[in-house]
Amino acid sequence: MRKLGLLIVAILFLAPAVNAQVNQDIKLGISGGLPLGDIDDYSSFNLSVDAAYLFEVADMVYVGPLVGYSHHFAKEHNGFKGDDIQHLPIAASGRINFGLENAMFFGADLGYAVGITDGLDGGIYYRPKVGYDFGRVSAILSYTGIQEKYDMGLLGSDKLTMNSLNLGLEFSL
Repeated sequence: MRKLGLLIVAILFLAPAVNAQVNQDIKLGISGGLPLGDIDDYSSFNLSVDAAYLFEVADMVYVGPLVGYSHHFAKEHNGFKGDDIQHLPIAASGRINFGLENAMFFGADLGYAVGITDGLDGGIYYRPKVGYDFGRVSAILSYTGIQEKYDMGLLGSDKLTMNSLNLGLEFSL
């Protein structure tokens, strides 16, 4: 599964090289978020960074690969603080520009978040977002979700939803 995902990402990175006429843009983003769902009891804050390579496939429509890093900071509960939770999202990213001078956009990322923390295998990653482009900088409001299967050792495994409501900045290179 991981090898297939990496192959798809490699193809998406190479696809724009086939046609030099395509408009391309590298996006670097950083966002902070409030944990929601199952992770709310365990985490106090989420910090994420990502990089996307987007290319225009139609007028005002952009797609491309995205790779990132997500870190949920563990909070103290009854005098005990667990480990922070980290993931490496690998996804396809897309967006549609609209509004005056195409400054507003709606987008979504969909892929797989590889678990970096011990005991986490990874899970489905999704992130719908809306933003406003100010030129080289964009403001983004997003909702991030990771559906993780968590290994509980001798107790077996359980599903864990790691969702967050995020506010961030994205920089165009």
